[in-house]
Amino acid sequence: MVNNMAPFVWGGAEELALHLQRNLAAHGHECDVLRIPFQWEPAERIPSQMLMVRALELSGADRVVALKFPGYLIRHPHKTLWLLHQYRQAYDLFDAGRTNLPSGERGEDLRALIKGADDEAFRESRRIFTNSEVTQERLRKYNGFSADVLPPPLNDPELFTGGEPRGYIFAGGRVNALKRQHLLVEAFAQMPRSARLVVAGPPDAPGDAERLHQLVDELGLRHRVTLDLRLLTRRELADYVNHSIAVAYVPFDEDSLGYVAMEAATARKPVISARDSGGVLGLAKHGETGWIAEPHAKSLAKAMAAAYGRRAREMGRAAYEKWTALGITWSRTLETLLS
Repeated sequence: MVNNMAPFVWGGAEELALHLQRNLAAHGHECDVLRIPFQWEPAERIPSQMLMVRALELSGADRVVALKFPGYLIRHPHKTLWLLHQYRQAYDLFDAGRTNLPSGERGEDLRALIKGADDEAFRESRRIFTNSEVTQERLRKYNGFSADVLPPPLNDPELFTGGEPRGYIFAGGRVNALKRQHLLVEAFAQMPRSARLVVAGPPDAPGDAERLHQLVDELGLRHRVTLDLRLLTRRELADYVNHSIAVAYVPFDEDSLGYVAMEAATARKPVISARDSGGVLGLAKHGETGWIAEPHAKSLAKAMAAAYGRRAREMGRAAYEKWTALGITWSRTLETLLS
């Protein structure tokens, strides 16, 4: 299996690779994870990292499952892609003005280089799966390749048992600008003083943590917003989810259902999300399994205030039923992936 390794960054893709390896071993397969070092800043260094991966050869493996750019550029005669996402700064984030590629001709050349390498890697793959309809459509739109959707299972559902709410809304996961935890903090400035927010998870960079701390101080929310910005153990994370009144997750155009939403639904907690949050909206349904707001403070404040109402438990149960009805298990996933 091939995945990336951004130094000191651990998120959903890393958890998926780890649990994929464990479940393959449990089903009698010998499996290793090859983690390819990858840093996207500065963007001008991306081509040399692409070339490094392209030059690698795996001769001792019967087959390769690759997950992300640039790891999926690796050559192998029996390569399957379980595509979590491409280098989005060259695709949809470029169109949305959220790219780190340089402006002008240099950026266009780099974008063309990435797309060309992707197209070659996709053509040589035996089969392509994506983690969601969002990723599937992005692949079709920008590269013209079709793929089957194979959503990842929740890795440790036994931890997310639910529990009595302790009066806070929980926002978990990696902390960065695209996950938009800052919108939740801004919204909380418009919430009743009795409401509380817990934001927990590892920042991608020191600046991501600094910006949130500064925002909390500027808005005078230190006694109402808890920032637990570190890599939590799974039990610590589950405890936060299990005792929340609702889980808020408002990323920009998320690739998949998102582990945060999957964990919330498993624990029977309603999900608060935003209209432009992408794959999360497969689980978060307004008025059914949670609340969908516009991606700005006033609308999010209204949605989070509703979570303190009487329907939260009912919506949490509906979220659980919707998630379990999907029937996403490791046994079924492995059977499909290895077919």
